[in-house]
Amino acid sequence: MSVVPRRGREQGIMAWDPFRELEQMYQRMGRLLDTSFGEWPASGAWVPPADVEETDDGWTVEAELPGVKKEDVNVQVQDRELLIEGELKERERRGTLRRSGRRTGRFEYRVVLPGDLDPARVEATLADGVLTVRVPKSPQAQPKKVEVKVGSRS
Repeated sequence: MSVVPRRGREQGIMAWDPFRELEQMYQRMGRLLDTSFGEWPASGAWVPPADVEETDDGWTVEAELPGVKKEDVNVQVQDRELLIEGELKERERRGTLRRSGRRTGRFEYRVVLPGDLDPARVEATLADGVLTVRVPKSPQAQPKKVEVKVGSRS
């Protein structure tokens, strides 16, 4: 593999460093995500992957939480913000863990839903590693069908 020289500002020529470029790209993506979706949790918690779907009568949020127990999840709705938080506890092991690629510890997912919602009718179900939260829209925010009548112009 050949090293492609690049011009530095003060040094003249410097070797290409793929790790520096990856770090810069990671920082740019972080800034982009922060401006698009708000800040990531400052607590060091990880964010589970989730889908948000809007229908005429509400929103459905599906968050992937494999291995999380029902008692380790907290779902709250305040104003228009849905908060899903909890902890995925490390299981006790008998042997030596040689490699770990799964997340454990605190997690947090926040989303601000547009429009008015009905917090009294929010439902959450955890099945097969997926938490499904249904957030109904308030009756005033739901679309209303207007009947068209036949008549004469006045």
